[in-house]
Amino acid sequence: MELRLTSRLVREPAPPQPLGPDALRELRQRCALATPEDTARGMFFRGVLETVRRVGGPTMEQLCRQPLPEKRYIDFFSYPITQFLPLAFQAAGLLSEHCGGLAAAHRFMGQKAAHDFLESVAGRTLLMLAYDEPRLLLGQLPTGFLAAVSYGERSMVWTGPRSGRFVMKRDFMPTAYHEGVLHAALEAVGARDIGVQGRELGLLDTEYALSWR
Repeated sequence: MELRLTSRLVREPAPPQPLGPDALRELRQRCALATPEDTARGMFFRGVLETVRRVGGPTMEQLCRQPLPEKRYIDFFSYPITQFLPLAFQAAGLLSEHCGGLAAAHRFMGQKAAHDFLESVAGRTLLMLAYDEPRLLLGQLPTGFLAAVSYGERSMVWTGPRSGRFVMKRDFMPTAYHEGVLHAALEAVGARDIGVQGRELGLLDTEYALSWR
């Protein structure tokens, strides 16, 4: 699985891009609904920081690091989602110019998150059990999420041999982020002509129409 942004890499850091009022309001609302038990693995923090450094250079990475309470995030340690959400939103704001908008930046970071998880021991096991079959992967994906984050419920509803709806309840990440996650997961098992279309059912509830061949 290859993340494609190489043609837009820059040598000099871009100036900070502040989030607009709508994005800031969404961030605050999502954080307000989280509890101390809602956590994400350190690999996702590391992945965002790596992406920011790769695209915008060390100065942009440092802008994202400054508010973080931890100097180092260990891949399979768990950290509060209320630390990850501000990082992800700030990074999306900084990356939006390079990616083509805020949603595209969230989508790109979701692809990176899926890539990193699928390279982990838990992710490689998931891929091995899927036998390069998208239906098998998607059927196991709700369980796979439990190895990545502590919160939320996920289920797969089939609508055809190569289509379905992936439903998420009480998940803190934006819709576009998980569009990137699901697209990258399907790519990893050889799916082609992938369609992923997210739809918000509530602030923390979404469903994704999936198709492939």
